[in-house]
Amino acid sequence: MNVSLNWLATHVDLKGKTPDELDKLLTFAGVEVEGIEVKGVSSDKVVVAEIKEAVQHPNADKLKVTQVDAGEGALRQIVCGAKNYKVGDRVPCALPGAALPGGFTIGETKMRGVESKGMLCAASEIGLVDAEDGLMILPHDAPIGKPVKELFDNDVLLEVEVTPNRPDLLSHYGMAREMATLLEVPLAPLEIPARGSFTQDGVKIEASDACPFYTAVKISGVKVADSPAWLAERLESIGLRPINNIVDITNFVLHEIGQPLHAFDAAKVSGALVIRTAKEGEEFLALDDQTYPLQAEDCVISDEAGHALALGGVMGGAESGVTEGTTDILLESAYFTPSRIRRTSRRTALSSDSSYRFERGVNPDGVLSGSALAVKLILEIAGGTAEAVTMAAGEAPVLTKPVALDLAKLDQLTGASIGHDEAATILTRLGLSKNADGTWAVPSFRADLQRHIDLVEEIVRVKGLDAVPSRFSGTFVPSSPVDAAYDADMRLRERLAGLGFHECQTIKLISDEQVIDALPLKPLLPGDTIRVSLPLSEDHAVMRPSLVPGLVASAARNIRQGTKALRFFEIGRVFRNAGGGKAKDLESDSLGILLSGPGLPASWAQSEAIADLYDLKAVVAALVPSTSLQLLPRQREGFALACDIQADGQNLGTFAMLLPSRQRDLDASGPVFVAELDLPKLRKLVGGKGTLEDLPQFPGSSRDFAMEAPAALANAEIERVLTSKVKEPLLTGFECFDVFVDPSGEKLAADRKSIAYRMHYRAADRTLKAEEVDAAHKAVVEALTSGLKVTQR
Repeated sequence: MNVSLNWLATHVDLKGKTPDELDKLLTFAGVEVEGIEVKGVSSDKVVVAEIKEAVQHPNADKLKVTQVDAGEGALRQIVCGAKNYKVGDRVPCALPGAALPGGFTIGETKMRGVESKGMLCAASEIGLVDAEDGLMILPHDAPIGKPVKELFDNDVLLEVEVTPNRPDLLSHYGMAREMATLLEVPLAPLEIPARGSFTQDGVKIEASDACPFYTAVKISGVKVADSPAWLAERLESIGLRPINNIVDITNFVLHEIGQPLHAFDAAKVSGALVIRTAKEGEEFLALDDQTYPLQAEDCVISDEAGHALALGGVMGGAESGVTEGTTDILLESAYFTPSRIRRTSRRTALSSDSSYRFERGVNPDGVLSGSALAVKLILEIAGGTAEAVTMAAGEAPVLTKPVALDLAKLDQLTGASIGHDEAATILTRLGLSKNADGTWAVPSFRADLQRHIDLVEEIVRVKGLDAVPSRFSGTFVPSSPVDAAYDADMRLRERLAGLGFHECQTIKLISDEQVIDALPLKPLLPGDTIRVSLPLSEDHAVMRPSLVPGLVASAARNIRQGTKALRFFEIGRVFRNAGGGKAKDLESDSLGILLSGPGLPASWAQSEAIADLYDLKAVVAALVPSTSLQLLPRQREGFALACDIQADGQNLGTFAMLLPSRQRDLDASGPVFVAELDLPKLRKLVGGKGTLEDLPQFPGSSRDFAMEAPAALANAEIERVLTSKVKEPLLTGFECFDVFVDPSGEKLAADRKSIAYRMHYRAADRTLKAEEVDAAHKAVVEALTSGLKVTQR
C-alpha cells in the first residue's frame, strides 16, 4: 500500500520526523516499509532562471547556446536542446552539483565544443509531472534564483507491506492512528456527520452468510464532472488516476478510512437492491469490460429485475456504473464476509482495492461512517440532495470481545521491564478502554486482538522489543536426531547442486489433474488422497501425495520459457491416507528428482546428448556412493517405464519415465525421467561427508565374459549375483559392454540374448599374476553360470 506523508500529516503531526526515521519506527513496530519515494523537487540547487539570450550552436543544428539569469549577479551559459521556450521565459535551472531523480548529478561540461554550466530542465527531470513537451515554463512572476522546490508541494511516498492480520492499517487514517500511538502524539479526530435515520425499504439481503450488513443512500441531482484539484492531487499522490468526482470520492474514502464504497447509476437500477448468490449459468460483465461466469458461492448485487449490478465486494458492473450523464446515484457501503470475497476473487482472478480490504476484513463500524463521509463530500463537490434516510439491511457483525490482561504473565514474559501503568497507557493509546470488571474493551477495527497474549504482543511491540532485557544466554545443546536429519538433507542438497540440479520449492496443494503425475513410494489406492474441504481454488484442492507433480509443473513452466536442460529436485513433505483411506493423515518426507533434456550442449566436436534412465540412475548412485544400487522393474499406472530403487537390498524409492503422451502435453523435446526417494532411509545411507580412498598403487587386469541368457533375464539379476553372491575379493568392478539379440532366430534363438561383461580385478598390496586373475575370473564365471540360467559362450 502506498502512503502519502502529506496526506498522513492531515491526521497526525509528523513535523521534525524524516522519512528514514519513520521507516525505522514502522519497521521495528512490525510494519515493513518496502520503499521510500520522494515526489517533487528535492534539490536546493534547482532554481528559477530567466532566459536572456538564445543563439544557434555553432556545431549542432538541434542545440542552442543560452545565457540565463539564475540570480547569481552574472549570466550563466547553458547549452539546451529544447524548442518550446522563448527569450524572457522563466524555467528551472539545475546548477552544478544539483542531484536529480535517477541518481544523476549535474556538472559543468562541454557540448560539441561549447561550455555548458548547468542544465535547463523539463518537469519530469526534476521530479514533477510534464505538462508540455520540452522545458517546464514557470510563472512569469516566479522569483529569479529562488529554489523551485519552494514553488511546489513536495511529498514522500512510503510503500508499506501490511500483514494480513492488520487490515486496520490499510488506510491513511489507520496508519495515522498507528503513527500517533508510536510517536505518542495526538490523533486528529475525523469530522463525519452522523446519519441516524434508517429504513429496510429498498434493500434486501438473501445471502446473509456472504453479506451480513448492507446499506445504500440515494443522492439526486448530482453533477458528474472532474474532481477539484485537492481531490485529484490526493489520489495522484498515491498513484491513482482521477476518473470523475463521484468515483474519486469513493476511492478517497477507501484510502482515507479503509471502507470500500461503490456508486450505482440509480436510473439503471430497477426496484430494490437485492444481495443474493449467483444463479446457475449466470454471467457478469465487470467494469474491466470482461465477462465472468459465476458460481453459486459468488455474492451478487442485483436489482429486483434480476440484473447483476456488481460482484459483491470485488468489482462493479459495466452496465450500472456512473457516467457523465448520471444525475441520481445509489451509494453502497457494506460488510462482506472475507472468506467469500477471497474465494470469488481468486477464482475469477479479479482483484481490486476493495476486494483486497474485504478479503482481510474491514471495520464493521466503518460501514456507516464511510457512507456518511462520502455523502458529505458528494454534496459539497457534486451537489445534489441526499435522502435523509439510509436504506439498510442486516446487522454489522461484532468481531471483538473483552480481553483480560494477565499482569503476572506480562511480568513473566517481559521480565517486569514494562510497568503496569505504562502497559495500560499503551493499550489506551491503541484505542482500547478498560471495563469496570478489569477487562479491556477492544475497538471494532482491531479484530486481531482476541487473547491475553495478543495484548502482551501489542504492549511489547509499541514499547519496543529492545526495551525488554534478555534473560538467557546461549548454552550448549547436544546434537539431536533433528540436527542429524538437517545435516543429511544439506549434504543431499550440496551433492545434487554439484551435479547441476536446481532446488525447487513448490506448494503443498495440487489440483485433481496433477494427481496423475504422482509417483508415491507406494501406489495410491482409491481414497488415499487427502482433499481440502474448502480449497481457495481448483488448483489447490488436494494435499500432494508425491513431490513429482510439483516438479512436473515447474518443468512445464521452464519449457515454456525455452529451457532445454531440466535438472530439478525438491525435499519436502507428502501427505496421504493409507490402505484406501482406512488410516488417516499420514505424513512423510521425500526427495523428488526430475531429469530431462541434454546434459551437455552440442558443439562442433559432439552432438547433443539427451539424458536417459542411466543418467538418473547415476544421479541416485552419486547420492549413496557406498551402496549397491539396483533398479527392479515394476509397472506404475500412468508411466511408460517404472522401477523400484533398491540400495543394499532395501527399497529406497521409485523411478519412472513419463508417458510419451504426457511429455507431449508438456512440450518436452525428449524423455522426462522422475524419481521419488524415501528421505528417512536416504538420510541413513548418506552418512557423513564421505571418506577418501588412496589411488591404486598397483596395476589391475581385466577379463571379458560373454554369456547366453534368456531374453527376459534382467540386468538387475546379474548385478545381484555379482554384488551379493560372488565372494571374490579381487573383483573390484564390472560393466556390460555388449548385448546381442536376433529376433529372426538365424544366429541366435529369438528367446535368447548374448551379453558381454568386462570384469576388473586388482589387489591393493601387489601386482596380480596371470594365474591369480584367471582363478578369480573362473570363480566369478562359475557363480554366474550356477546362480543364473546362463551359459558361457
